[in-house]
Amino acid sequence: MKYKLFCNNCNNTFDSWFSSSNEFDKLQKLKLLSCHLCESLEVEKTLMTPNIVNQTNKIKKEKSETEKIKKVKRKIKEYQNFIKNNFEYVGDKFAYEARSIHYNKKMNKKGIYGNASPQEVDDLKNEGIETDVIPWINDREN
Repeated sequence: MKYKLFCNNCNNTFDSWFSSSNEFDKLQKLKLLSCHLCESLEVEKTLMTPNIVNQTNKIKKEKSETEKIKKVKRKIKEYQNFIKNNFEYVGDKFAYEARSIHYNKKMNKKGIYGNASPQEVDDLKNEGIETDVIPWINDREN
């Protein structure tokens, strides 16, 4: 629990955290609470304003976050459409095809895209084969 504390000696007001009201009382009784400015032991709790969640602000924040997610998804879909229109889909043979192109065994005028495991992507990068991973949204997802 967060409490606003007041020093009766120097009139300093400051915040402090306690696991419970009982903990504050116990520490005060044992004279373990002191003002961080004057080190006085004359420290008391003061009135705190309640922390009230404004439902309207919460709804606006959630709506704003939802709009941001939708905007990101739209941008990913734009990239996906560009890739689909300009690259050849090779499915699960991506690692094999990327190696073939890289080592000039198979010349391909068009770039490729497809599926690869994280290990395959790491292996390709370790071999010096330029590979990027992008998020992909299935057409049936919103």
